[in-house]
Amino acid sequence: MVMVAGVQMASGPQVTANLIEAERLLVRAAQAGARIAVLPEHFACMGMKDTDKLAVAEAPGQGPIQDQLARIAQREGLWIVAGTVPLRAAGSAKVSAACLVFDAQGQQIARFDKMHLFDVHLPASEETYRESATQLAGDQVVVVDTPAGRMGLAVCYDLRFPELFRAMVDAGAEWFALPAAFTQLTGQAHWELLLRARAVENLMYGVAAAQGGYHANGRETFGHSLIVDPWGAVVDVLPRGSGIVLGDVDTQRVHALRTRFPALSHRRFGVVLP
Repeated sequence: MVMVAGVQMASGPQVTANLIEAERLLVRAAQAGARIAVLPEHFACMGMKDTDKLAVAEAPGQGPIQDQLARIAQREGLWIVAGTVPLRAAGSAKVSAACLVFDAQGQQIARFDKMHLFDVHLPASEETYRESATQLAGDQVVVVDTPAGRMGLAVCYDLRFPELFRAMVDAGAEWFALPAAFTQLTGQAHWELLLRARAVENLMYGVAAAQGGYHANGRETFGHSLIVDPWGAVVDVLPRGSGIVLGDVDTQRVHALRTRFPALSHRRFGVVLP
């Protein structure tokens, strides 16, 4: 078994302040015994407007956000799943919402670009989101070997698309990390339900790191960062505010469950990706 952590924040528009808070919580996770910590979506900047992410975007592999995460990972001996970092894309004015993975030596070893962009209108709260106006959608499933086993990556709205998680399983995933910034409205209705469903239907652990609270831009996020086991039980949850959730990923249990309850081998339909 390997202990993992989910980090919950209520980020604002100032990158420096957000990085200070992220570092505090990552150090807390490492001191608690976590080998891997997952940061939430937009951990470094929850801007006053959507285009603010363009101003703080970095080139892949270099920039103050990436450099700081690499330093923390190396100093603490901690793997970091870095929520989303806005990365510039060649030939485009838009950015990629990149979930970056740093190993305990501070090396970036994986990158997942958010696949499904949140272009929705929520009539009940009169909120409108159009991520595609500033972001590019990713098209690659990413599964990476970690000290806690093979980890699949997804970001926020990706949670609503079960075929992505089945593709992770086909690539050997034993657990998934999900940075997110769910709205209060959709989070209250669907957050825990969807996370537990993705864990149960794929018989794998899930570590979901969320934004949770009120933000300077007027947005309210649902929080409730949690760790869920392959049988759907919530191991730890943090309803609101900054903090961490902790739990163990036991890959032996994953494979024992998949053997004793072989639902995955009973699938009649495969996953076809572009």
